[in-house]
Amino acid sequence: MSTLIVKLPSPNGTMPPDGSANASAGLPMSYDFVLSHDGRNVASQSRASAQLLPRVPNGEVVALVGAECLSWHRVTLPRGTLARQMLQEPNPARLRAILEGLLEDHLLDDPARLHFALGPEARDDAPVWVGVCDRAWLHGMVQALEQQQVQVARIAPEFAPLDAGAAAEAADPALAHAGSSLQVLGTPDAPQMVFPRNGAPQILPLSAAAVVLAAWPSDAAVVAEPAVAALAEGLFNRRVSLQQVGQRWLAASQSNWDLAQFDLVNSSSSRTFKQIRKGMASLAWAPRWRAARWALVALAVANLAGLNAWAWAQTQSVQAKRAAIDAVLTSTFPQVKVVVDAPLQMAREVALLRQATGGASSSDFDQLLTTISANVPMDKAYTAIEYAANEIRIKGHGLSPAQLDAVRPVLAGKGLQAQLDADFLRVQATAP
Repeated sequence: MSTLIVKLPSPNGTMPPDGSANASAGLPMSYDFVLSHDGRNVASQSRASAQLLPRVPNGEVVALVGAECLSWHRVTLPRGTLARQMLQEPNPARLRAILEGLLEDHLLDDPARLHFALGPEARDDAPVWVGVCDRAWLHGMVQALEQQQVQVARIAPEFAPLDAGAAAEAADPALAHAGSSLQVLGTPDAPQMVFPRNGAPQILPLSAAAVVLAAWPSDAAVVAEPAVAALAEGLFNRRVSLQQVGQRWLAASQSNWDLAQFDLVNSSSSRTFKQIRKGMASLAWAPRWRAARWALVALAVANLAGLNAWAWAQTQSVQAKRAAIDAVLTSTFPQVKVVVDAPLQMAREVALLRQATGGASSSDFDQLLTTISANVPMDKAYTAIEYAANEIRIKGHGLSPAQLDAVRPVLAGKGLQAQLDADFLRVQATAP
């Protein structure tokens, strides 16, 4: 599945770590973007206006929010805040009011002007991360893209907080950088570095003083964009790993974070649909599911081969039984040279043989009447008896439907069918 990653420009080019960005600077006319067809490799990377962005009708559009546009806060929600009822999401208005109360003293702007987003798999029995950014700016960005028929499926942060296991609040300070890296990005004229501080990404202008302030361990990874790799190696006095900005954005788009929450989500059902769609797309295209996809293909092929083998065995068994029936017919009646329908031809040959020898048939009048008299209790004398085409009709039988139902299985065992037809009892010999 194709993925279009659109980087949302900063509202004013500054770095508001407390989420107090000013959205009055106006919306930009162009966006940096990355296009990937398989979720692993960058197919193209460029900058274009919203009208000229690539279209992915069967793919996903992910809006990427830069580190300079977000601030991160760790809070503990009251018990029951995230309680759900029968497929319903928690009350968004109540949840937002709780977040505003918890973060009011930590924000430099009016909470009503800010957008909040809870971390993935947030729980109310443990601390959770909350991302904060300018509400009007984010809404304006999404609306500007959607006005140009670019439907944003998810909003992901360019840098997300570390999970609880790697957070800097751990007792061992060495865990502060577990599974993380320091990122150097930008241009030689305006380099920046992003690193985890207390588990949350922090962005600073790259300088000798910032390197000292970061106190980045000598054994922790440093990753830099090619344009600022030499500068990073000089300041950190070590070799750095190279990473193109497109690959970094592609990796960021695959995180579990989705900032499209509260009033950026139309309903809980739409959010559920997005999660289902994301899961299906991940199963179909994500590299980590490649082994599972091959296992499913192998299972389908094995089942198909097994079904074909079983069908072939069943066909062979049916053909063998038909051949045995045909052999009985041709061995019993050698004059039959061509077998078309062995049971029918056998019945015809038996009927011809009976006629030739004068043998009695179960469908003859006397045989039918004898069988009926022996098995059907009748308290009244017959008033009329008709016989035609292996069928006998008796009038004045005096049978009730319940009595007939009781003797019908006995007659069926002797090859006869019985039913009531107005005043008549009809008994007919079934086909041999």
